[in-house]
Amino acid sequence: MKAPNQKAYIALIIVCFVWGISWVCTKEAVKYVPSFQMVGIRQLIAGLIFVGYFIFKKEKIPNKKEWIMILFLSVLNFIISQGLSTLGVKFTTAGLGAIIGAIFPLWLVLIITLRGKTKLPPLTWVGLFIGFAGVCVVFYQHLQLAFDYSFLGGILLGLISSVSWAFGTIYTRDFALNYNPYFSIGWQMLIAGCFLSIVATATGHTVPLHEIPTYAWLVILFLTLISSIIAFLAYLYALQRLPTSLVSIYAYINPIVAAITGALFIGEPLTMLIMIGSVITLLGVYIVNSALQKQLYARSLQAQK
Repeated sequence: MKAPNQKAYIALIIVCFVWGISWVCTKEAVKYVPSFQMVGIRQLIAGLIFVGYFIFKKEKIPNKKEWIMILFLSVLNFIISQGLSTLGVKFTTAGLGAIIGAIFPLWLVLIITLRGKTKLPPLTWVGLFIGFAGVCVVFYQHLQLAFDYSFLGGILLGLISSVSWAFGTIYTRDFALNYNPYFSIGWQMLIAGCFLSIVATATGHTVPLHEIPTYAWLVILFLTLISSIIAFLAYLYALQRLPTSLVSIYAYINPIVAAITGALFIGEPLTMLIMIGSVITLLGVYIVNSALQKQLYARSLQAQK
């Protein structure tokens, strides 16, 4: 007998690891291609694949009300969140970009609480803060760059990106109840890809496509096919079948994956602090998961009465 939501948990694991590796790939890609141009290429290709598939399947074209939400989510999820995080990682490191992204669950819990729709168990808050403390320990050595203004600018861009992603996560889940979320993501990517490409061209931050080296194209291909398509499908699948706060724990795993991958492939530091912080982070993940599972179990017992 299969465990409940087994596929959703597998989807969440895919998101945890692929998006962790994606931070390193993004750091590598922006060495050769300006940030907005790179994101524009990535989202244009992924968006065309998504939209083309569903048009071929004769999926219903969005109506006026649905277009408004698609445009709104495109701004939150891809133009602001992915656009700014890609620009920000150019000035920091792949690992630090991931830790800034790890702040996202705190914004998410805060937004959900302020909306008053879900009362989270106290242990969830404890787990979230322990997990965040863990990723802070992982990158403690970056404190010496506190007065580097380009470095601080990268952090600020990442913070804005994480807030935007938190709002996008909540509205994506709500909108998915009324419209095909996979088709919606395709339109969002296509719109964002067009917009960011126009911005890159208008500001002169582009390089001729034929001058982009093969290595950079391979990295962009990974970001497009594996990260933007396969992992995003897995993310939406998990988001629809697991509690939003539980899905958010992928942000704690991403820094660990980014740190290890960065150390192995692009020479980013892997120290004792990183290993200690990783243990603390996983403890936070465990506490969050345990608290939410107990809450779900309690609700199911009440429903059976």
